[in-house]
Amino acid sequence: MVADIVVSALLVAGGFFGLVGSWGLVRLPDPMTRLHAPTKSATLGVGAVLVASMVWFPAQTGRFTWHELLITLFLLLTAPVTGYFIAKAHMHLGWHRDAIPRPAPGRDWATFADPDQDGAAENEG
Repeated sequence: MVADIVVSALLVAGGFFGLVGSWGLVRLPDPMTRLHAPTKSATLGVGAVLVASMVWFPAQTGRFTWHELLITLFLLLTAPVTGYFIAKAHMHLGWHRDAIPRPAPGRDWATFADPDQDGAAENEG
């Protein structure tokens, strides 16, 4: 009985995060802000559904399986990295170096830095 309530609450929470992520993907104004909605909803929504599965199977069968935990760990590791790569590609395709705020004096954004210049500076020191 308690496990069923917990599983139901987690499934509703997962559905809610999926709905909010979909709504954010459609409604937010530009690609960089739209990027946050699906990555957060994927992590939280699918994570809640997987945790619900981790609660339901032991409650019903009496055996714990590692599949859901491994899927959750994989999701938590890959979703932020994927979002980072999408953001970096968007920066290179849609923005110029002068269009973004300047970093600290004497520094440059790593994504726009010249790799030959960095390598030369390291070899000189």
